[in-house]
Amino acid sequence: MILTFTHSLPLIKQRSVIPIAHIKTMATLLPQDEDHIFRSPYPSIPVPDDVTLPEFVLQGFELYADSVAFVESESGKEYTHGEVVRETKRFAKALRSLGLRNGRVVVVLLPNVAEYAIVALGIMAAGGVFSGANPSGHASEIKKQVEAADARLIVTNGPNYEKVKGLGVPIIVLGEQRVESAIYWEELLEAADRASNGTITEPIAQTDLCALPFSSGTTGTSKGVMITHRNLISNLCSTLFSVRPELIGKVTTLGLMPFFHIYGMAGICCATLKNKGKVVVMGRYKIDTYLNALIDHEVTFAPIVPAIISDMVKNAAVDDFDLGKIKLHAVMTAAAPLAPEVLSAFERKFPGVVVQEAYGMTEHSCITLTHGDPEMGHRIAKKNSVGFVLPNLEVKFIDPNTGRSLPKNTRGEICVRSQCVMKGYYKNKEETAQTIDENGWLHTGDIGYIDDDGDVFIVDRIKELIKYKGFQVAPAHLENIILTHPSVADVAVIPLPDEEAGEIPAACVVMDSNARESEEDIMKYVASNVASYERVRVVQFVGAIPRSASGKILRRVLKEEMVKNMVIRTNPKLVRHC
Repeated sequence: MILTFTHSLPLIKQRSVIPIAHIKTMATLLPQDEDHIFRSPYPSIPVPDDVTLPEFVLQGFELYADSVAFVESESGKEYTHGEVVRETKRFAKALRSLGLRNGRVVVVLLPNVAEYAIVALGIMAAGGVFSGANPSGHASEIKKQVEAADARLIVTNGPNYEKVKGLGVPIIVLGEQRVESAIYWEELLEAADRASNGTITEPIAQTDLCALPFSSGTTGTSKGVMITHRNLISNLCSTLFSVRPELIGKVTTLGLMPFFHIYGMAGICCATLKNKGKVVVMGRYKIDTYLNALIDHEVTFAPIVPAIISDMVKNAAVDDFDLGKIKLHAVMTAAAPLAPEVLSAFERKFPGVVVQEAYGMTEHSCITLTHGDPEMGHRIAKKNSVGFVLPNLEVKFIDPNTGRSLPKNTRGEICVRSQCVMKGYYKNKEETAQTIDENGWLHTGDIGYIDDDGDVFIVDRIKELIKYKGFQVAPAHLENIILTHPSVADVAVIPLPDEEAGEIPAACVVMDSNARESEEDIMKYVASNVASYERVRVVQFVGAIPRSASGKILRRVLKEEMVKNMVIRTNPKLVRHC
């Protein structure tokens, strides 16, 4: 998941769904040699080839040196644009003095903090490779990433030190908490200030790696995604093409999405630094702290996920706040479907706030499709669309079985080709070859189509489609329907194995606290709105839907839990209806 921040906005991967009954099935009618490639309706954007990513996003800071770049929503700790530039240079020098060399990986295990971008950009400016890790991850998961990335250094804070202290890698600790045997952040910077400028420096090429985020990609297993300076610069150039000059330095963005994710680092931190705006840094989501941050810091753009939009509509606590004080111009939603009814309810409750659904992926350096600013002569795509093709990108839709490209209004796997496409998966040529073909097309694993106006719609993921008696059932389509039920707060649809049908759709449903409906009621509700083969066959009420830090539903976790407890025919909490 990429600025005016009201129209041309950062994106991450999303399962946006609309009715698709009208879409034609034409794959078998196409001539074998016909190639359908779709490009942006707008001119190409020049991409500078003589700067690194840190230089690109920090250049031109002088006019905004005293303007706040990052502020923590609760503590008030802040850094100006001038301080970000200074501290980034200090940290880069400190890393070189420690012996960091070009291409060496530094794992960053931090929550969203005001210094996060300084840490990441400092690593890149020193020639190193930034690899963000999830601070809520288990110690075993962190260890796996550190080892898989061949990390030479770790940056963390006191609360997370225990997770990495035994990995045999030098550790820098950020924050006031002192940790024995670790390198203390402030002391390191002060030592670098006193050191001579004779540390070894190596030229950094745009083709060098600057980031190694870990992604499940299109195959489900976590892999290091090799992203170069050129990849991210190209992505930002395409994404920011619709930014009006008068908005430079004027936009305040909510920094709630995790910074260790490509969305948070590239789409929020780097895009905001490039446009000299302000990021309001938040940690974990709570409705009260979230609304206080919007109001107190006069946030104008909020990249969030559908569950938060639903919360803003349905949570009674929202009405305790003076909503007239909210200054939002736009929100961006991604990572899961946004039900049309929830969107309509949000628009009624927050009139004037533009809601845009978004699409992108780590393997494409964050952003793939977006919307434009009408005041720049660009257009906003239709509701439920994830936007049009960005400048400098090529997109096609292929038949997953034949590989043939498809025309407009025909569902197929989305493929994208541009300078934003990753260099490949780290030390994994086989997975790379499965994802990027010999012609440079990145196969996303998402099913979608482009309409006559050039707007792109996402239908579902190939690997998440449920095969019920030979029929393909899209989980996102069923989730969208279930979310229209007034008593449903959240939902995830997953496949369960079945001897007769192969797979059956099962739903884990979070109900509102005052709901009185039964599991059977939810199944009947779905059945009244779908074809017979799409009916949900199992419903389980749960307290919460597990999601990744970027907001994606952790379907594998839900499926494993349900299969493990496969007492479907006897457990009173589970209802089976065939």
